[in-house]
Amino acid sequence: MEIEQLEKVASQVRRDIVRMVHACQSGHPGGSLGCTDLLVALYFERMKLKEQDGKVVFDMDGKDEDLFFLSNGHISPVWYSVLARKGYFPTAELGTFRKLDSRLQGHPTTHEHLEGIRIASGSLGQGMSVAIGAALSKKLNNDKSTVYVLMGDGEQQEGQVWEAAMFAPHHQVDNLIAFIDLNGQQIDGPTLKVMNNRDLGAKYEAFGWEVISIEEGNDMASIVKGLYEAKGRLGHGRPIMVLLHTGMGYGVDFMMGSHKWHGVAPNDEQLAAALAQLEETLGDY
Repeated sequence: MEIEQLEKVASQVRRDIVRMVHACQSGHPGGSLGCTDLLVALYFERMKLKEQDGKVVFDMDGKDEDLFFLSNGHISPVWYSVLARKGYFPTAELGTFRKLDSRLQGHPTTHEHLEGIRIASGSLGQGMSVAIGAALSKKLNNDKSTVYVLMGDGEQQEGQVWEAAMFAPHHQVDNLIAFIDLNGQQIDGPTLKVMNNRDLGAKYEAFGWEVISIEEGNDMASIVKGLYEAKGRLGHGRPIMVLLHTGMGYGVDFMMGSHKWHGVAPNDEQLAAALAQLEETLGDY
């Protein structure tokens, strides 16, 4: 896709996010809005997905296709929207988010058999371990596709993350690209105050990762360029860590940059104000 087309998809996804969270008065809009551009770029531009007759198809094995794992599962609204807009399931189903008997739980789960979801996530710190396992499986099966995983910056305070960070370079998991959403916010406040992560790039480099940074994590052209750079560095014995600098609540002015929108739903007036800032490009569900 051209950058302008990707931006149009991202605008619609942001509309989906605020409408989904508003409808059930529950969910996590801030991080979802901030990571919208990355997920749109991955699914609509970068990832090799399985298709049949021009439509995406899903199976749990994921053989010979790129895989994505969402470790910070609370930002499920953005993932659900991107999956639906890509064609994994009908967009109308977005209207069931967090409702009784919905397949679209607050954190992604697998027993509902929602297309596109391979693991339950939301217990922070676990996603990279799963992604490493999937990447190793692909290497053992001579599968040349890539595994991607997204984590939050507050999530870096989890000990399991660093066990995985040590494991991957030692075992030369060089078909893995990990992202950290560096928005500087977590549920209780700025990460600098809650638990300062300090220099994450230096830490991952010390653990043996190759680190790149996307300074404009809400600029589609910068993201696409960064994704191609990361892909080009695979296959040389080291996993890739991408430091993605985003804005919490990006795209909605009154949500931007504040941890207060980590897990709060907009009211009717706030929804209207948010939608007025987001262009409807693909049609609301």
